[in-house]
Amino acid sequence: MSNEFDYDPDWNLDDEFDEDLAEFDEFDDELGNVAVRTAVMQKDDMIALLCIKTASAGAAICRVDPREDRPAVQIYDDALAAVEWFTKSLRTSKRNGWNVIYDGLPLQG
Repeated sequence: MSNEFDYDPDWNLDDEFDEDLAEFDEFDDELGNVAVRTAVMQKDDMIALLCIKTASAGAAICRVDPREDRPAVQIYDDALAAVEWFTKSLRTSKRNGWNVIYDGLPLQG
């Protein structure tokens, strides 16, 4: 398998995904007031993510742990319960030696 690819200087990522982005915007509108928070954590030579997305219709928590094969996602009908579990999980991670190096809106760009 080759790691090489053909570079096309006329290809524009924004043009390629405009339709997909429009669908995501519509999805967020249907959910109501949407909030997203991402915590990036570091321990030894590992980086982990803990993310939450809440809306009036519910919430989801995603955990990316380098010791696991794939990310774990939990869906909640109650956004307040999800926020409570996110806070507990973050607190537990800190007690277990993880350092929070970023906590806020997802980084873009």
